[in-house]
Amino acid sequence: MLKLFSMTDIGRKREINEDYVYASKEPIGCLENLFIVADGMGGHKAGDYASEHTVKKIVEVVEAHKEGSTLEIEKLLQTAIDEANAYIYKCSKQDEALSGMGTTLVAATCSKNILTVANVGDSRLYLVNDDITQITQDHSLVEEMVSLGGIDREAARMHPDKNIITRAVGVGASVNADFYEVELMPNDKILLCTDGLTNMLSDQQIHKIIAEYTDIEQATKQLIKAANEQGGRDNIAIILVEP
Repeated sequence: MLKLFSMTDIGRKREINEDYVYASKEPIGCLENLFIVADGMGGHKAGDYASEHTVKKIVEVVEAHKEGSTLEIEKLLQTAIDEANAYIYKCSKQDEALSGMGTTLVAATCSKNILTVANVGDSRLYLVNDDITQITQDHSLVEEMVSLGGIDREAARMHPDKNIITRAVGVGASVNADFYEVELMPNDKILLCTDGLTNMLSDQQIHKIIAEYTDIEQATKQLIKAANEQGGRDNIAIILVEP
């Protein structure tokens, strides 16, 4: 029986929470479950509009594809992301207050022992067991520097340009998500989170907390507490799933 717990926190420095989560262990349309984390960006109020409405639009599209849909999971998620992107982009052009808004997005669904993941931006999905493995790859300037060998992973976490992302939902007329398919093993936990967590805590710190607190609700709350104790410089959003 799949278990999950989700939570967002404004952090200690921000006045608005621009992170948004959606987590359902019940079927949504033709999907058996659906987990989404989004981290909005933009001017006053625009970031939270982008994250919330991107997630709601994706859920709306998935719900419309009922059981028996011939769309493959990856194609369905890309279709939903396309529609969300078009909606956010249109809103940003029509309303000056929403100009330039966009959002990161990481979405996942599991069927039997296969996890399908879609990613845009620098929010992340990890598999956590005896170790911790980042499944998604950030669409960010600093990640490109790491890939080119310019800096190492720990330096990237502290880099002053770490928040510059190279891909986001809603900032252009189209967007491509990266997709990953992972075989789940016994004792795996799935962690979706925004950079408000990963900029404050290293992967090893995250792993240690999840290993120590086997109850996923307790683990999620401890992760948020630890991120805030490290400075809480951004909003924090977490979904922790135990398949």
